[in-house]
Amino acid sequence: MQYMLMFYVTPDDLAKYGDERAEAHKASWMAYVGAVYGSGTVVSGDGLLPPSTATTLRVRGDKRQVQDGPFADTKEQLGGYFVLDVPHVDAALEWAARAPCASTGGVEVRPVMPRDAM
Repeated sequence: MQYMLMFYVTPDDLAKYGDERAEAHKASWMAYVGAVYGSGTVVSGDGLLPPSTATTLRVRGDKRQVQDGPFADTKEQLGGYFVLDVPHVDAALEWAARAPCASTGGVEVRPVMPRDAM
């Protein structure tokens, strides 16, 4: 079964890229990414640029509304994702719990809809 792990980071997590905590924060993510890829479960995955680089589009009637920045006005923002192929949700949750942002932001785990179910 495939599960998407969506990594939500806090403003403080993002700030770590610009100060003395940057190397330790980066090292924790690199160790996690290495372990996940080393497990052979990764189908796909990427980190995302900061929320300030986002553009959100909404269509209302026949009008497009374009907004700079993320859709959600929350403190936590989507920072990246993995799609894993694991036997069950508990295995996906184990990987989610190991993510560096699990202790400061959060990790959403969601089953991927099989293509034949569409």
